[in-house]
Amino acid sequence: MTARVPGSKSITNRALLLAAAATGVTRLRAPLVSDDTLAFRTALTGLGVRITETGDAWEVTGTGTGRGPVAATDADDADADARVWCADAGTAARFLPPFAATGKGRFVFDGTDQLRARPLRPLADALTALGAEVSTGPGGALPLTVTADGLTGGDITLDSSFSSQYLTGLLLSAPLMSAPLTVRARSLVSRPYIDMTLALMRHFGALTEEHGDGAITVHPGGYTAADLTIEPDASTASYFFAAAAVTGRSVTVPGLGTGSSQGDLGFVEVLRRTGAEVEITASATTVTGRPDGRLTGGFDVDMGNISDTFMTLAAIAPLADGPVTVTGIGHARLKESDRIGAVARNLRALGIHTEEGPERITVHPGAPRPAEIACHRDHRIAMAFSVLGLRTGGITLDDPACVAKTFPGFHDELRRLFPGAATPQGI
Repeated sequence: MTARVPGSKSITNRALLLAAAATGVTRLRAPLVSDDTLAFRTALTGLGVRITETGDAWEVTGTGTGRGPVAATDADDADADARVWCADAGTAARFLPPFAATGKGRFVFDGTDQLRARPLRPLADALTALGAEVSTGPGGALPLTVTADGLTGGDITLDSSFSSQYLTGLLLSAPLMSAPLTVRARSLVSRPYIDMTLALMRHFGALTEEHGDGAITVHPGGYTAADLTIEPDASTASYFFAAAAVTGRSVTVPGLGTGSSQGDLGFVEVLRRTGAEVEITASATTVTGRPDGRLTGGFDVDMGNISDTFMTLAAIAPLADGPVTVTGIGHARLKESDRIGAVARNLRALGIHTEEGPERITVHPGAPRPAEIACHRDHRIAMAFSVLGLRTGGITLDDPACVAKTFPGFHDELRRLFPGAATPQGI
């Protein structure tokens, strides 16, 4: 079976910003159309970037100025506010303030209560060190105000233990600074996302250097428009790959192969440890489960670099023949929800013996009983437990619509691929 997985959210939003900062018009083919990417696109248009739809592509007309946006509605009113609504999109809250800081004026970023709960202090401190005037809301979070007149560049150390998105935000806008930027990321999590960021920056013409001590230097010079086809989202694909493993079927995702820039494709190697057959070619990835859907357990796995997929594994782990422990995921407690805690509570509600620590979760084998899954408005919790629902009757999601954050058509696609399997009730 071939799964229809939409474009990568991570690539779409990075490419949107890069195209906005570039000289010329960029055509982004097959972008993800979801709540998060639409929020990011709307925020950019509010900053004066022109984005139009042509068929299945978005055309982005870059500012071409070699620096960020101007907050004023006219050139003589540089103190006017530009108010940027980020909705639930963490990428908007982490990527757009550095872009604004390389421009001129006063920018106010805000979002939903869920987004306000996510920390921004490391990014705010970094922007201050680079020459912006920054203030945050309670706890170093949104609303965040940036009063900008360009960034100077320089040499900084950035706390990256909460999220790699702070580093990505600085890197994306570094070519718009007046001098080279060198960043040393302390306790960096999710390194593959930084590799993706650097690859996309180079695609748009940035000059970057990676040093032996882990530091990264980006030189000024701006960006040049460069068309891009967005590959399928590897994090979203994880649910369909896991579904293949637990149903004993075979699922192929075309467009997601050996050349992928997404670290989350590494999830299929975790599925290989559970006994699934995995084939990765230049053009596609296929996962085939054992005929009886049996999973091998009894292992520990560090998923720190692919933490967005740990919930996929944890949700199906009760079906394994031994306990499964996932480590290295402490930063997942600071995502859309406390993902370790939320997954553990939901598994316990299903009658599954589950243990958790600050940076780990252990799931023991068991027969899940009917229960309502508390999604916490977190798309990944809803999608992960929907996969378990293919094997377990009586699972209900309290908020099935939250999948719209990254894949509005998720439930329809799951039903299309697995018409004879159980699906969560109420969808």
